[in-house]
Amino acid sequence: MINYRGIGMEGLSGKKKVLVVDDNETSLVIAEKILSLEYEMFTAKSGREALNFLVTGHVPDIILLDVVMPNMDGWDTFNKIRGISLLHNVPIALVTSLTGETDIRHARDIGAADFITKPYSKNEFLERVKNILERKMPI
Repeated sequence: MINYRGIGMEGLSGKKKVLVVDDNETSLVIAEKILSLEYEMFTAKSGREALNFLVTGHVPDIILLDVVMPNMDGWDTFNKIRGISLLHNVPIALVTSLTGETDIRHARDIGAADFITKPYSKNEFLERVKNILERKMPI
């Protein structure tokens, strides 16, 4: 189930909308705690849950997507999101514990907005999300 933290209804807060997708509850809580003061937050615990939310017409300003998840990993979820025409221009950053050059190169090749490795610092995470939203993509 999508978790929403905002003011009443989607979009009323005037803040940019962030969808965080991660199967790890602790990772979701950390990301939400860091970002919720600046952004309207939505969280999903799986790729399938995120897709079910997105196909109903929800368009976040950015998607932060874990790579290592059961059933449907972040790579598959990324490809399925890119298949939704309404979401073609929504930046997707991969947020993962993977650190291999092959994974970073693959993220770049598929058009990820960034490749953020866990664990991350609060300030770095905020800055990278802000840069992506301003279209200053570091990857």
